[in-house]
Amino acid sequence: MIAIIDYGVGNLFSLKSSFAAIGREAVVTDDPKIIAKADRLILPGVGAFEDAAKKLKDSGMADVVKREVAGGKPIMGICLGMQLLFEKSYEYGEHEGLGLIHGSVKPIADVIDKNLKIPHIGWNPLIFKKNSELFKYIYDGDCVYFVHSYYAADCDDSVTAVAEYSAELTASVERGNVYGCQFHPEKSGEVGLKILKAFCEI
Repeated sequence: MIAIIDYGVGNLFSLKSSFAAIGREAVVTDDPKIIAKADRLILPGVGAFEDAAKKLKDSGMADVVKREVAGGKPIMGICLGMQLLFEKSYEYGEHEGLGLIHGSVKPIADVIDKNLKIPHIGWNPLIFKKNSELFKYIYDGDCVYFVHSYYAADCDDSVTAVAEYSAELTASVERGNVYGCQFHPEKSGEVGLKILKAFCEI
């Protein structure tokens, strides 16, 4: 069973529907007991880092996530949920993340062509940087759907794929049992479902 962590932020039910489409049981929950019984965790997120980090902490879910990850349970952060896995974010100030992956979250405006639109919205091909179990059913160059204005930086050791938007932006990361996708698998059609399927088999 997959627990989709509910802390007040994220596309929870579209994620649940995606798991149903691949025949996997998923529950949306903020119950630590259910989360403890789950085989895998999903940390979703949309919106601003500071607000999401506060909700994660105030709900008690930050401590729950850290405890479960320390016990070896696989977790996947999606979009803002991936960014929360990092040590800090520089989105409108400096804010502390979960610290499960080394690195920080910075504005894409600092690295992309000034003529490009922000946020980065749309379909981009994945460019693999390292082998990952998440990609066992897909191919280098398969397209996934992004919506973001910030990206994970200073994390080369953890990057498994990037997307080109005049600069290489971190698309996915991996460190031990901690996985992250800047893109939305649940909005990425068949490719996204294959990535979720692979996560369910880790």
